[in-house]
Amino acid sequence: MYQTSREINLKNALGVAQAGLSEIAKGVTAFDLSALTVVDSSAVAVMLDWQRAASVAGKTMEFHSVPANLISLISLYGVAELLGITASSAGRH
Repeated sequence: MYQTSREINLKNALGVAQAGLSEIAKGVTAFDLSALTVVDSSAVAVMLDWQRAASVAGKTMEFHSVPANLISLISLYGVAELLGITASSAGRH
């Protein structure tokens, strides 16, 4: 399982996205988001990018321990279903 960085925001989104895409290319599709403490809408875009890459590779992404503030943004943008995120994703390990 891949452990994401502590922040995903406009400043570091490209680097974080690329690191995750590298992991997906290696076959890793379970991402632990429990370390995330700082997010903005860029985090949602990064997750969608990861989801798209996994889908192209015929894989399904699994996002674990999604912080509540990120779930809130995902819900706001209406992409929870695309990302496989539910209210229970916050505590899923």
